[in-house]
Amino acid sequence: MLMHMTAIVDSRMTFEEATAGTRAPREIIDKLCLVDVRYRAFDGRLHQGQLIIHQEVKTDIVEIFGLIEQTVFPIFHVVPIVKYDWSDDLSMADNNTSAFNYRSVLSTDRLSNHAFGKAVDINPYLNPVIDEEGRIDPPGASYVPWRAGTLDDSHPVVREFLNRGWRWGGHFMPKKDYHHFDKPG
Repeated sequence: MLMHMTAIVDSRMTFEEATAGTRAPREIIDKLCLVDVRYRAFDGRLHQGQLIIHQEVKTDIVEIFGLIEQTVFPIFHVVPIVKYDWSDDLSMADNNTSAFNYRSVLSTDRLSNHAFGKAVDINPYLNPVIDEEGRIDPPGASYVPWRAGTLDDSHPVVREFLNRGWRWGGHFMPKKDYHHFDKPG
């Protein structure tokens, strides 16, 4: 059992600060909330970060991050993507775990589930996207399933998301998106 400990705060934004500059319409912003989450970082210490998510998935995210903390699954950091000027590429390259980002699915005009706060990317540098030709994004990343902070099909975090009706990008075909979880609908 983990004792209550003071966490190192990686992000302490207000909702207004965390959504500043987004191009999302008001009807989407009004359905979002900012949640504080705790996790063990790679320094072995307890940290607190923040995710912007859709209100409908708040319970899932809070409880899954409780599992992440309990299982001591390391996360680099969790900071709203506004810190990266809304750049998914910069956030992924920094191995930042994030959720809401009003953007399209790469190479399409279709809005991503991130645009609605119903998707989360966990440790994207350790859990990269690998396309059918073997190209990896973010550049320089690699997928080593047994490495700390990496997700695979048998991982308790993956299993918990799936049990709650989320999809895992590690099951996508032909491109794998190992850091991505989303809640359809």
